[in-house]
Amino acid sequence: MLLAIQTLSSLDRATFVAMLEGVFEHSPWVAERAWAQRPFADLPELELALINSMLSATAAEQLALIRAHPELAGKAAIAGELTAESTREQAGARLDACTPAEFARLQALNASYTARFGFPFILAVRGFDRAAIIECFAARLANTAEDEFSEALRQIARIASLRLRERFIS
Repeated sequence: MLLAIQTLSSLDRATFVAMLEGVFEHSPWVAERAWAQRPFADLPELELALINSMLSATAAEQLALIRAHPELAGKAAIAGELTAESTREQAGARLDACTPAEFARLQALNASYTARFGFPFILAVRGFDRAAIIECFAARLANTAEDEFSEALRQIARIASLRLRERFIS
């Protein structure tokens, strides 16, 4: 269902949050905080309000948001427990069609990354193939925890932007 910004801006808080479910993985508080900034003139204004809500959150809230994201080709994907949005994105990057070697590499990277940083690797995978995802994943293991925390938030903002654009009438 495609939405118009004017329609979204007119909704009560609960309906507004419900209409944005899935934009930020298991984190309705981001939309709840952005609701107060209505009305939104256009999609970029809504996107900015949502991103600012995320960025102005406490470090603990941001960490919870990061941890709400699934591993790439991880346990939740194998068990069929991803959100519809994550399922579509991972399938679009063909992570559901990994070779045994690619799958083993992703599992090892997931384990190493989580052990090093304490949260899952996050990448807006649209436009990446499996080889590029694995290469990026391996390269980011060399980052500092502070840099990777910031990068995770940047990737979440990119994911949210892509998800928003799928839902709205231009």
